[in-house]
Amino acid sequence: MSRTGALSAGPEAGSAEARAARSERGRLAIAAAPLLAALTALFVVFLTGFDQRSAMPPDVAARFYGFFLDRYPLFVFALVYGLTRILAVMLAPGSASLVRRVVGGGIGLALFLAVSLHPTFGGLVLRAGFATGSGAFLNGTPMVIAYAMGAGAAAGLFGLAMGLGARLAGRPGPARSGSRWRGAGRALLGWVAGFLALWFAAAVIGLARDAGFGPWPRRPLDARDLVVAAVVLTLAALPHGLLVAARLRPQRTTRATPQAARVGVA
Repeated sequence: MSRTGALSAGPEAGSAEARAARSERGRLAIAAAPLLAALTALFVVFLTGFDQRSAMPPDVAARFYGFFLDRYPLFVFALVYGLTRILAVMLAPGSASLVRRVVGGGIGLALFLAVSLHPTFGGLVLRAGFATGSGAFLNGTPMVIAYAMGAGAAAGLFGLAMGLGARLAGRPGPARSGSRWRGAGRALLGWVAGFLALWFAAAVIGLARDAGFGPWPRRPLDARDLVVAAVVLTLAALPHGLLVAARLRPQRTTRATPQAARVGVA
């Protein structure tokens, strides 16, 4: 290698390493943002003492307070997780145009909220899970299996709404590499992995009361409720967050770049 080639390769290599470090930090930030937002919302509820007695418009209170909020209180923070996931896609660097991010992201957010809050809190997500699980149990299915079936139904609808919202907001599809069948197999594997991660999350969140979470929102959160909820939410969201981080990792390639080829033969 010539002296000129070595001198020119040094700054370029350093710049590439800096870009790689920034890309890694950005990837981790995008993957961690939904969980951090959910935990932040939890701390805000704790610090403000917000509960069912807090002043709210009657129409809003009638839509939120009820059976599903009392039975699955941590779904409130799952909503924050899903909304932040879509917003992170809207704001993340990428090839999607500004129009697609704003219009598609807005439609995705509205769709996610509709599935989760219509006609009241829990929407189709919790109703599908509750109907599936309770129906299976009443038909003689063991409790554990019925609960898993209900969690799977809720996770499927939640993931469909969140994933479609993220795609509308600009999330790119699976990278095309190799044959068509290989690409389809990778896409299917990604969908299955995402569903399993959300299935696990739904099952964990549904056990919050059994894990010791108190009667919020009927009374304010106390320190014990805060710790239990934070642990449950982190445990539930961890597989999906790791999966998102893995999907955002740049694909390795064995093909040398033109600059690398020039440096190698200099």
